[in-house]
Amino acid sequence: MAVDPVCKMEVNEDNPKYESEYKGKKYYFCAPACKKMFDENPEEYTEK
Repeated sequence: MAVDPVCKMEVNEDNPKYESEYKGKKYYFCAPACKKMFDENPEEYTEK
């Protein structure tokens, strides 16, 4: 299971509904709102 970098929920990465790629790494999201927040400012969720 992957972890949504925005809300920290577990996401099934085998059949993701929402995903983004940032700096060559894929990220999976539980909802479109989390994907939107990540896409607007990915460094906030990856540099921690």
